[in-house]
Amino acid sequence: MPNYQLVYYNRRGRAELCRLIFHAAGVPFEDIRLDHTKGEWPGEWKAKCPFGQLPILVVDGKVLAQSRAAARYLAREFNLAGKTSWDQARADMFIDEFDDIGTEVVKFAFEKDEAKKAELSAKFYADTLPRHLGYLENLLKENNGGDGYFVGDSLTWAGLGIANAYDLLGGTDAPFENFPLLAGLIKRVRAHPKVAEWINARPQTPF
Repeated sequence: MPNYQLVYYNRRGRAELCRLIFHAAGVPFEDIRLDHTKGEWPGEWKAKCPFGQLPILVVDGKVLAQSRAAARYLAREFNLAGKTSWDQARADMFIDEFDDIGTEVVKFAFEKDEAKKAELSAKFYADTLPRHLGYLENLLKENNGGDGYFVGDSLTWAGLGIANAYDLLGGTDAPFENFPLLAGLIKRVRAHPKVAEWINARPQTPF
């Protein structure tokens, strides 16, 4: 088995989907978390980053940058990408949608003007997020009535992606109250034994 290293900061952020894939697949890896306060970044690592940023995935010494490229690679390696080319494309589609939601969150999450931040946040939770969750709810329903997974009949990285989005949105059920199929999927994914074990054991970080 290859030697895997995942290098990021001590936060969930852009590396957490890769971590979820590793744990769901039961594949060991070195979870390297760099601490700014100890001078560990940039340190020796920045020179190893193809684009000068984290996360990076190191596989037997070979470096892969960009979080989605790394997650997609791992999903394919560990049979979590989808069983057919169509299913793989559909899983990619859902991941892209989660990224679109994340982009909207970033617009207010790091806003320094408190009044503007409150305005953007209110609009997101009242309009933008329900609209996106509605799209996802309908697409989930199209696959066997919505009682299984986004793609096919087994867990893929798309399911892990919505579980990761759940944390991004505060780790509460409130945003999903009007979307019972999504809420059910999130519970199924988070209850997966290996995923649940990781969620319970992982370092507690604000994001």
